[in-house]
Amino acid sequence: MSSTVPAAAHTPDRPSSDSVFDGLVVLDAATLVAGPLISTYLAEFGADVIKIEQPVGGDPIRAWGSMKGDVNLMWKSLGRNKRSATLDLRSPEGRELFRRMAQKADVVVLNTRPSTLERWGLDHPRLAALNPRLIVVHVTGYGAGGPYSDRPGFGTIGEAMSGFAHVTGEPSGSPTLPGIMLADCVAGVNGAFAVAAALLARHRTGRGQLVDLSLVEPLARFVEQATLTYDQLGTIPAREGNRWSISVPRNTYRTSDDRWIALSGSSPTIALRVYDAIGRPELKDDPDYADPHRRIVNRDAVDGLIAGWVAARPLAEVLGTFEGAGVAAGPVYDAAQLMDDPHLRARGTFVTVTDDELGDVRVQAPVARLSDTPGTVRHLGPALGADNETVYRDLLGLTGDELAGLRRSGVV
Repeated sequence: MSSTVPAAAHTPDRPSSDSVFDGLVVLDAATLVAGPLISTYLAEFGADVIKIEQPVGGDPIRAWGSMKGDVNLMWKSLGRNKRSATLDLRSPEGRELFRRMAQKADVVVLNTRPSTLERWGLDHPRLAALNPRLIVVHVTGYGAGGPYSDRPGFGTIGEAMSGFAHVTGEPSGSPTLPGIMLADCVAGVNGAFAVAAALLARHRTGRGQLVDLSLVEPLARFVEQATLTYDQLGTIPAREGNRWSISVPRNTYRTSDDRWIALSGSSPTIALRVYDAIGRPELKDDPDYADPHRRIVNRDAVDGLIAGWVAARPLAEVLGTFEGAGVAAGPVYDAAQLMDDPHLRARGTFVTVTDDELGDVRVQAPVARLSDTPGTVRHLGPALGADNETVYRDLLGLTGDELAGLRRSGVV
């Protein structure tokens, strides 16, 4: 597939059996990851997503992270199935065009500071006045309504303030931030779900609404074990490395051929199978090793037995033995090993898409597998402004001469 324009914008709510969100028009005017990821998920399931970018430079994600020549790799995946249209929202003319586009849209995704949106006249109350059916997703660092509402915020701050960094890392080490865009991605998943919920509500009521989404709260929900423990027991969980205070065994272990496996004994019956696998079946009758609560107290001894057994064997033997015993264990993969895994290859987890700029690119397919209306990757992220002509013609009926004038003035 090439990075050409997908189908033209559709009439909102047009029924179709082709895909879940066929007919849905989404204006993605957010930047970087969290907001744009919301619209990426919608685009995978059929929405006509129009990526609104500044005429010069575009979304900063186009220059962020790994590059192949002058092509950004992250943008190619994050921009999948979207149309790119340039528009200077800092100019009065650009904002007026955006308001006209919002009148034709179903969903608008923004991550500009609240005070800026209000000054520009693009805040939710004014957009809703133009289009009462519009769903406005506003992604900010901290969410609306509190003293931090207008502060700039990025995923790193969300990972810190959510409590995630506090419980991640070695006990004697510093709080640990992830090496991925975790807070943004968790917010993106929550935002896509919220849009689906808002669309269902609109189907019932005819009205759109505001989706107020922060970068702190979605990840804090994932770390809720810590806040529940503090609220009810008055204690604050500490960092435990790869261990977990409520489940033993649970750790990573190095094999004799310098590979690593992860093992989980979250289910009591599966935890006991580990002793059969490592040749110590008698421990299933020893309360210090068999009882879940006493096993937690005795976890250094449990970990030591498993680590010693694993360290004496290569990865293939360890995994084969554990699989034969019904133990939940798996290898710690790097990117190359992940993409070469036979199970993931059989499932088609990574698909090859032909791109105009990069040629064949392997990207991850849509995650959720819907049996009747599956998601697809039609094309990868297009060049900046590649779809200006079709977007402005489809949504606003602009002529070629009008669009040429907007280009000359720097509005698009």
